[in-house]
Amino acid sequence: MEALTRENAALRARVAELEAKLGENSTNSGKPPSSDAPGTRPGKAPSGKQRGGQPGHKPYKRVLLPPEKVTRRTRVAPKRCACCGGRRLAETDETRVHQVVEIPEAKPDVHEITMHGARCRDCGETSFASLPPGIPAHMFGPRLLALISYLLVSKMSRRQVQEVLVEVFGIPVSLGALSDSEQRASLAVAPAVDAAVAYARAQPVKHFDGSNWRLGGAMRGLWTIATSLVTVFFVTANSARDTIEPLLGTLSGLLVTDRGSQFGFWAMERRQVCWAHLVRKFVAFAERGDEGAELGRHLLLFSQVMLADWHRVRDGTLSRHAFQGRMTAVQTAIENLLARGVELRLRGLSGSCEDMLLHRGALFTFVREAGVEPTNNHAERALRPFVLWRKTSYGSQSERGCLFAARMMTVAQTLRQQRRPVFTFLVDACRAAQHRLPIPSLLPVMS
Repeated sequence: MEALTRENAALRARVAELEAKLGENSTNSGKPPSSDAPGTRPGKAPSGKQRGGQPGHKPYKRVLLPPEKVTRRTRVAPKRCACCGGRRLAETDETRVHQVVEIPEAKPDVHEITMHGARCRDCGETSFASLPPGIPAHMFGPRLLALISYLLVSKMSRRQVQEVLVEVFGIPVSLGALSDSEQRASLAVAPAVDAAVAYARAQPVKHFDGSNWRLGGAMRGLWTIATSLVTVFFVTANSARDTIEPLLGTLSGLLVTDRGSQFGFWAMERRQVCWAHLVRKFVAFAERGDEGAELGRHLLLFSQVMLADWHRVRDGTLSRHAFQGRMTAVQTAIENLLARGVELRLRGLSGSCEDMLLHRGALFTFVREAGVEPTNNHAERALRPFVLWRKTSYGSQSERGCLFAARMMTVAQTLRQQRRPVFTFLVDACRAAQHRLPIPSLLPVMS
């Protein structure tokens, strides 16, 4: 009977563990929302409002293009009165302007250089003229190089880019030539990307997060350092501590991460652990079928109070001094609840609570340090376009392709953060590289 009782207890624990895994979704674990089964996330209750813009919303109207972009003009005048139909009209200074925007037929600008040969009368060898200065030795000009890179970083596949070049521009390009163009564009933006990496590493607050990339079907690491105006990416051999530590350079500033053990090289008091991850863990606690559920509900309650107050600090309705005073009791309550969770000795709960207490020094950095957010959402949002690119392209087939992906996503994400045009930058970078001129910078311009 004792043996059966022990076996029954072990099987019950195993069933509870498997049921908990079955119930995992993006709200109570680290799984992405895309993995949720239909109907997993609770739907929002109908608000009773009509679809579309609500009363009082900021209107968005079509804006006329500036005069310098107008290529032709037509002037028309009324011939009859719209009211009575009369023809006796006196012209006024009032006008209405209507613009029709069209794109011209895309025709490639093909520059053909004929290099004449001459035979030496002394040795009989034939020599050919060299290319004129400024003419590249490859077939792609700067704008075409930039366009290919822009389409690829916009998450188009290489075969789709190949089709666009043929269908829209009438330029047949092989996949090998596309690969060669990637390498040239990657080298063109390399100095700007290196400067952006140095800038991101030197910032006082950095968000750091990772995901997966693929190289020839094998798993690689994908990491980002996201700051307020510059975001850089790296594709690494793996996600081990010794691999990612050099990515951050000198260990200076405040680092926002999750509770991953590979971040142990950073001083705990100079870190901020992501509360979005913690809240999802508390949701999982609250969904348990044992005494850990009540603990999870209390942790959720205090977390929601804390984050609600922080949002008030961010929007200016609560001073930081008042916020810090309110957080003293909240911090004590959360730490006491985590200690209680350790004492419960519950599988899947006590160990997590103990690990959170080991990160005690990094749980409330955002309370005492201005400019630090309680979540790592900034880095997670930066990674999302790269992950979507991986899902459509299945990663890279060479180290050169990994480097191209990391550099181009650094360029695109950084410029979009700064509200600067990506394609224009790529054209300028490719043109500067062709003519051996200084490469444009990704660093923000301080006003």
